[in-house]
Amino acid sequence: MPVQIHIPSALRAFTDKKPTVEVDGADVAAALHALTTTHPGLARHLRDEQGKLRSFVNVYLGEDDVRHLPQGDATPLRAGDALTIVPSIAGGAF
Repeated sequence: MPVQIHIPSALRAFTDKKPTVEVDGADVAAALHALTTTHPGLARHLRDEQGKLRSFVNVYLGEDDVRHLPQGDATPLRAGDALTIVPSIAGGAF
């Protein structure tokens, strides 16, 4: 089923500058796998060496952080759902 994935500007170089990519996926993990299969340059920015989502990358289903959902990245998706990738940004001074 098709879902939209919103890509942050820092990662759009890996999606031909597209702000949104449509992929098929029955759950969050499958959608992210489809994204990194279609756009392989994203894989190292989203997942660590063990294949887990990097700690500084947040993925939201609607307004919910996927890590905090009961099923995590196994959360089922419906046609028309949207995922948003939000990399954490550190730095700054007070």
